[in-house]
Amino acid sequence: MLLLNAIDRPALGLLLDRYGLELVLVARETIIPGSYWGEREAGLIGARIYARLDTPVHSVLHESAHFICMTPERRAGLDTDAGGDHPEENAVCYLQILFAELLPNVGRSRMFRDMDEWGYTFRLGTAAAWFEQDAEDARRWLIDHGLIDPSGALTYACR
Repeated sequence: MLLLNAIDRPALGLLLDRYGLELVLVARETIIPGSYWGEREAGLIGARIYARLDTPVHSVLHESAHFICMTPERRAGLDTDAGGDHPEENAVCYLQILFAELLPNVGRSRMFRDMDEWGYTFRLGTAAAWFEQDAEDARRWLIDHGLIDPSGALTYACR
């Protein structure tokens, strides 16, 4: 599992900043504020993503994608539980994979492996199979909400 301490954190910070998000690092062994899953998983409160250096990168990207995909009304009261429906959750997973491509030494293949290892579940069995063969609904959701263009490029806009 790729952890935050092993990546280019300034690059991650710049990516999140493009969406109005702030990465807030908390001390080792500190409870992560806003973490839905607990332990070392990223937390989300308002426009802040909380993490420790032992937080998995997939977790930070997933919670960030939740923020980006939700409506401004939901963002206004955001604390821990991002909520959302099944189509939005699929879009979140798709978006986190796109984000992984933008980070040095992360990439799509690593994100697929880490998502599988963590326990994300997809109809076709793996994150890679889902993304490559079964994610048209997620891609369409992101296009319809202005988060990617029809070519699949990020628009750097929030919903």
